[in-house]
Amino acid sequence: MTSPEKKHPGEGKDKAVLERSSLYKEFLAEREEILRHKWLESEKAGKDIGFERALLDWIRKHRDGWRATRRPAPKA
Repeated sequence: MTSPEKKHPGEGKDKAVLERSSLYKEFLAEREEILRHKWLESEKAGKDIGFERALLDWIRKHRDGWRATRRPAPKA
């Protein structure tokens, strides 16, 4: 028999704050890029390469460029 999920006071409020957080939104966007990379590389390999391998490969090859495209342009 499983016990029902326990709710913590303020849990709903915390979730709402988190969903508005720009840092959390950036995390989600980066995660989506990593998952896209995982899918593409898995298709090339003909098998699932796994999240960790995709993550490390994406960081090494793409993260800096991806982040640069997301930064606001410097003001002149």
